[in-house]
Amino acid sequence: MNYINQRTAFGETLLSLGQTNNSIVVLDADLGASTMGMLFEKAYPERHFEMGIAEANMVSVAAGLALAGKMPFVSSFAVFASGRAFDQIRQSVCISKLNVKIIGSSAGLSDFGDGATHQSVEDIAIMRALPNMTVICPADANEIVSATKAIAEFNGPVYLRINRNDYENVTAEGADFVIGEPTVLREGSDVAVFATGITVGMALQAAEEVKNRISVKVINVSTIKPLDTAKITALATNCRAVVCAEEHSIIGGLGGAIAEAMRRTPKPMEFVGIEDVYGCSDHNYGKLLEHFGITAKNIAETIFKMEGVK
Repeated sequence: MNYINQRTAFGETLLSLGQTNNSIVVLDADLGASTMGMLFEKAYPERHFEMGIAEANMVSVAAGLALAGKMPFVSSFAVFASGRAFDQIRQSVCISKLNVKIIGSSAGLSDFGDGATHQSVEDIAIMRALPNMTVICPADANEIVSATKAIAEFNGPVYLRINRNDYENVTAEGADFVIGEPTVLREGSDVAVFATGITVGMALQAAEEVKNRISVKVINVSTIKPLDTAKITALATNCRAVVCAEEHSIIGGLGGAIAEAMRRTPKPMEFVGIEDVYGCSDHNYGKLLEHFGITAKNIAETIFKMEGVK
């Protein structure tokens, strides 16, 4: 089935996995109707645990379930999943390399109406700093389906970042998802754009807009950790400059990861993302993205800037 909403794609994929994998259990923090954990709850009430507004306790329980041989998927808004439960994720899950999947729903600015308290602009930075944690930010709903299947096959802690809103797919339906593998969606030779999440589609649009003047390679970095340093470097080798685009703070996110990967082979680099500020509320997701400069237009302008085009 072709989805356009990441939450729905995740919920229905997890439900399907639960049909054949009895070790999967789902824990929600009073947000099952939003995270789509309610789909699993309806089908398998004995394997769904409503933990209330208590993310820290939820992760502790998940750690215990993992030690008992279960595969817990714990879901909350990304800002709470990564922030409120940080100590439990670090101490109980990551140090012991437990098979717990942390699902950060309504990530980035996608909970546009609730403002700074409910928007996660720093979750990638928090999660990728944890040893043993795998961090995945799929480009679209198609990739959510394949990524959810992949993390269910993977043994170890995973943070999966999910957008709240509908938008068009830019990856192929049913494509294999290889954890740690960046994928080239458009070839180019002048500027390499590394993008993740919703900005992948924006980067493709920007590349099309500037194609008559600049040749742009677009790379979907859906796995932010582990990052294949050698491949990232190789993908940028023949390009003169690099642009990194993400719906996240420019501190510690994809841009930081790419800069770290290329530190021995540096190139001129610029970031498109959220400056060192919190989010804010709006009645419209697109207008909020525009307010923070997370748009195809800004990516295109940044590409021109890196090439010296006025």
